[in-house]
Amino acid sequence: MSTKRSRPPCSPPARQLQRAIARCLADSFAEGDAPVNRLMTLQRNVPFAVLVSALLSARTRDQVTIPVATALLDVAPDPSALRAMSPAALESIIRPCGFYRDKARHLLALAHRLQSDFEDRVPDRIEDLLSLPGIGRKTANLVLSLGYGQPAISVDIHVHRISNRLGLVETQRPEQTEQALQRVLPRRTWSFWNPWLVALGQRICLPRQPRCDACPVKKYCEKKLGR
Repeated sequence: MSTKRSRPPCSPPARQLQRAIARCLADSFAEGDAPVNRLMTLQRNVPFAVLVSALLSARTRDQVTIPVATALLDVAPDPSALRAMSPAALESIIRPCGFYRDKARHLLALAHRLQSDFEDRVPDRIEDLLSLPGIGRKTANLVLSLGYGQPAISVDIHVHRISNRLGLVETQRPEQTEQALQRVLPRRTWSFWNPWLVALGQRICLPRQPRCDACPVKKYCEKKLGR
């Protein structure tokens, strides 16, 4: 008598399934109006704008980050203009963001580092980005992917949570999720994975009471299927 073999918990889904999920997420993102869609419009694929807005967004909802980043980039569209700001002036603009004093300090230190070490250009290597004040892997990968179009997976709470919920990975920490996703996702989708899943997480795949009936990938979701 033959027995049906179940898929090992950490084995990646079939390549065809990965492509199907990617297509559904891409279509959903293009049709949606999640806060992350508006944030990406603000960033315009400009590395400095991506860097500043990503730093501001830490522990802050995109609905708050967008107007604050817009106001800051209007007066400081480049590192030189940011350096010219006083700490008090900078804090007054970014005050709605969480931990605004720490972020103001990091932004000013970052602007000076860009001048001293990188000729006022946002670096395009992860090692250099990680050397900047207040910049971790999530932000560094976001700059590489959205600012420079490099294949990089930025893992935030949405990406970590939904990738696990879908059954694509089984991980405990974001750094594990980044490495696991690199093994299972087609490289050409890496740069889009963050905005796709952030949009899904903001509108549909909520941490509690997800709107599964409206989900574009519900037929592939392991949580929905009860696996």
